Amino acid sequence: MKLTVGIVGLPNVGKSTLFKALTKKQVDTANYPFCTIDPNVGIVPVPDDRLQKLVAVYQSAAVVPTVIEFVDIAGLVAGAHTGEGLGNKFLSHIRTVDAICQVVRGFTDPDVTHVSGHVDPESDKQTINLELVYADLATVIRRIEETAPRARSGDKEGIIALGLYEKVRGILDRGTLLADAQLTDEEQAGIRDLNLLTLKPMLYVLNVDESSAAHEQPGYVVISAKVEAELAEMPETDAREYLRTLGLTSTGLDRLISAAYRTLDLITFFTAGPKETHAWTVQRGAPAPVAGGRIHSDFEEKFIRAEVASWQDIVTYGGETGAKAKGRVRIEGREYIVQDGDVIYFRI
Repeated sequence: MKLTVGIVGLPNVGKSTLFKALTKKQVDTANYPFCTIDPNVGIVPVPDDRLQKLVAVYQSAAVVPTVIEFVDIAGLVAGAHTGEGLGNKFLSHIRTVDAICQVVRGFTDPDVTHVSGHVDPESDKQTINLELVYADLATVIRRIEETAPRARSGDKEGIIALGLYEKVRGILDRGTLLADAQLTDEEQAGIRDLNLLTLKPMLYVLNVDESSAAHEQPGYVVISAKVEAELAEMPETDAREYLRTLGLTSTGLDRLISAAYRTLDLITFFTAGPKETHAWTVQRGAPAPVAGGRIHSDFEEKFIRAEVASWQDIVTYGGETGAKAKGRVRIEGREYIVQDGDVIYFRI
């Protein structure tokens, strides 16, 4: 299960600088609006200290982390839905992502112009959210126009669908994000094929000055893109020391991924052995067969049982043999709910 996050924001908020730092992929970050035309895609490993500890126990020949894909599109501006700027043209590139990350500007730099003339993170957020609402509204209106003839002809499914689309249109007309509208699971399923942007979980990144990198701001993941860019170029030892001088214990990437996992309610389990140690992502609450299906469909369809231990017990007792001797390996059936940090051997 690959986690995909779309990065959006106004021009010159540091969005592409952050993307470059996160993915260590060179993108154009020139100081003028709309310099990022084509979407940039970068796939990076999800940092997880547990992996290396398991590798050390099993002496694994290979290690396979889970990955996260970042999709960076051109900056949006107010009025994008009417053709202003270029960002709205590229919103289609993030319609299938799992979550949207909005980067808003909190740093001051007289050499980097702000499209609205002043730094105001909340205003930035409102501008972007409104443009996402307008983009969704256009999508829903098209679907209403397509569905209306079916409903008028008396088609029952068409009548139900049209009622749902009209309800969604009303929510968007009020400027409300669909994620905040408390739609039922059934209603969300009925509009899932529209890939509406405002229905997606939203993360907000506040891009701040270096001096504020260790500060916290409710509702935001606070990151200094400038700091992240510098960290990306440093050896690991130097990067750790630099973080300490700033009062940080983790990089912006770590904090952003942790926030994305919390927002999407995801957990990680492991399969491990001499051949490889592999991290896998699954929705919290997933039963063992579904987790096995992340590895291969046979693991879900032909599931018999799972041998499960916590990663801490595997490390503490030196592997499965030691953990079994201490009674720390459990046999679980189809109803078992996988826990974060489980090391699982699937029997099919």
